[in-house]
Amino acid sequence: MTAVVAVDLGKTGCRAASFNGGDGPARRIHEVPGAPGLAAENGVEAARTAVLAAVLPLLEREPAPRPAAVCVGAAGAAAAPEAARALAGLLLEELPTDEVAVTSDAVTAHAGALGGRPGVVLAIGTGCVAVGIGDDGSYARVDGWGPWLGDEGSGAWIGAAGLRAALRAHDGRGPDTALLAAAAERFGDPDRMPVALGRDGNPARTAASFAPDVARLAAAGDAAASAIIRDAAHALGDAVLAAARRIGGDALSVTVTGGLTGLGEPLLNPLRSALAGSPLPLRLRDPLGQPLDGARLLALDAGAPHEPHVVRVRRAAPFSPVPTSPVPPPAVA
Repeated sequence: MTAVVAVDLGKTGCRAASFNGGDGPARRIHEVPGAPGLAAENGVEAARTAVLAAVLPLLEREPAPRPAAVCVGAAGAAAAPEAARALAGLLLEELPTDEVAVTSDAVTAHAGALGGRPGVVLAIGTGCVAVGIGDDGSYARVDGWGPWLGDEGSGAWIGAAGLRAALRAHDGRGPDTALLAAAAERFGDPDRMPVALGRDGNPARTAASFAPDVARLAAAGDAAASAIIRDAAHALGDAVLAAARRIGGDALSVTVTGGLTGLGEPLLNPLRSALAGSPLPLRLRDPLGQPLDGARLLALDAGAPHEPHVVRVRRAAPFSPVPTSPVPPPAVA
């Protein structure tokens, strides 16, 4: 059975898993801090350091069987293909494998969620992005533009909209809403809300922490919260439909992943309704796996529709460890 190593390299963490191939579970998983992205300054070197720190301990613990391939899904690879190729070359020099593949972490997430088949994956968390890959390898990335320019329907978007509604009620510019009391309970004095939003240096993440309150109040019937969740579901549905139109195909599979799915039916029910009303034939299904599963799949299969978006480098000759000189026997007196 072919052994491979799969790597999910994000900006927060870098996870590596060793597999014996097939559909079995990972033998081991090792996680270290991530890297700022391949498109960032010194991004290749930072990525190399993170991947080696995650992979080498796995190989030291289980030196056999040696992996036939290592596949890395890296943040920033889509925006910096030259950096992806440079990273693949560096890793091939330093890892005991015959092949290294590098692709975007969005591509490995897509492959994992849909089992390597074409379709659209909507990833929703603090931010959001829809990624579509067609039968012919056509690729569409919709939104994912960050909290100031996009990520419509994301956790940060929902939380910020809830806080704006709360402050409108506080000012008397908008209708009364239970969002005001919920915001005050979570963040304190409404007059200090802008300070509270930036207290940890990541306003988008802080705003997203309010999204569960918005969903809870929407489920309880608060009009302002219900409108926010409904608008979020429509925005997310629009992203899926845009990706589906761009890749084409019949009866495309769609799956939704990410932490924001934890909001449950208040968000997912109107999202399903938005997709059901589409003129495109879409099939909503549960995700089949995680990004590490996608990296494992792409390490084993170069024939998936994702292949046009994967950089692969191979050794000219099979890898063999550098032999060590035998220790001479002690001299006989």
